[in-house]
Amino acid sequence: MLDYIFSNDFYKNIDAMIYTCGYESCAPGHSYGPIMRNGYLIHYVLNGMGIYKARGKIFRLREGDAFLICPHELIYYEADLHTPWTYTWIGMQGIKIKGYLERTSLPDDLVVHFGHDDQLRLCHEKMSEADRLTQNRDLMMNGILYEYLFLLTQKFPNSRAVVYEKKASHAEDALKYIEDHYCDPITIQEISDHLGINRSYLHRVFKTFTGVSIQSYLLDYRIRQACILLKSTDLSVRVIAHSVSFIDPLYFSRIFRQKMGVSPSEYRRNA
Repeated sequence: MLDYIFSNDFYKNIDAMIYTCGYESCAPGHSYGPIMRNGYLIHYVLNGMGIYKARGKIFRLREGDAFLICPHELIYYEADLHTPWTYTWIGMQGIKIKGYLERTSLPDDLVVHFGHDDQLRLCHEKMSEADRLTQNRDLMMNGILYEYLFLLTQKFPNSRAVVYEKKASHAEDALKYIEDHYCDPITIQEISDHLGINRSYLHRVFKTFTGVSIQSYLLDYRIRQACILLKSTDLSVRVIAHSVSFIDPLYFSRIFRQKMGVSPSEYRRNA
């Protein structure tokens, strides 16, 4: 029986955000999949038993266990026929989520034992409270998310965390540079020169920690900023194009349509 589910469509935090969470008491044999998800999800077993299949392995889980679902990986899970599980889950998306989780052992192990960790369990419980908020719900949920990620790094640290954090620092520095200079005609070479690292190395590190190339992210970031300007100002499309470093407004409109499915003017009218 599905007791509680939440789905978040907030666009306000592209670094990391909760996009879904919920609580379910499963019927005997209740299953989900085979399927691929587009975000990271952590399920925490409150009681009962079940199985989780991923990466060609079968994990038999019980109370206190938790399992990670990674984006674009085929997974399947099923409640026990005699003692079906009850679980709660948190779904995460964002450009920095992959790097944050790689500071833990979860991406390698997929399954860990939370035990009766009150702090981790409380993070799951606080999601239902945040869902009842009518204002600033995204801020509350993202606050819980960062606390949750911190607790995971403390309880399940990655033995290679020092290496990960050094690489993550390069990726985050690149993200910060893009956020500060997206309105200028910056190049990938300029970003790598600013960080003092090789361009090919920057490309590999950035894609490892964000899942996209730095070129794709820069273009997407500019389009996202253009969307904000279209929705919140009366500036002309030409001025908005220039504000996000597109010299040619016609080229900007063509790229915008490719990314958003509508022209800038149509996006503004719809908004």
